[in-house]
Amino acid sequence: MTSSEDDKNRSVQPPPFHGASNYPQQPPAGYPQPAQPYVSGYAVNGLTEEQRRLPCCGIGIGWLLFILGFFFGAIPWYIGFFLLLCSRNPREKPGYIACTIGAVIATGFIVFGAIRGSGVW
Repeated sequence: MTSSEDDKNRSVQPPPFHGASNYPQQPPAGYPQPAQPYVSGYAVNGLTEEQRRLPCCGIGIGWLLFILGFFFGAIPWYIGFFLLLCSRNPREKPGYIACTIGAVIATGFIVFGAIRGSGVW
């Protein structure tokens, strides 16, 4: 062998391995693919559960209702209380709990104000 033949042989790469020739490379059509696992707090589709923005400018519906309760009376606080009963989102619950506390205090003021004004005591 001459040096030119050695140079030619060194530059030749073996073909890439594609598995056994009698085994299909692609799964057959209709074969179920494994689902992506979902674990709370870990990346799924590039975002984690904690990174998703809350509605209402990022503060959440509960806190928005709590703030609005100071301007529109206790009505938003009562709405927040009922949303607390139906909510499954743990990030929204602190705002709903604040609405519940506000609704209880407002109810106390309403009841004591009505009793005080009636002259029963």
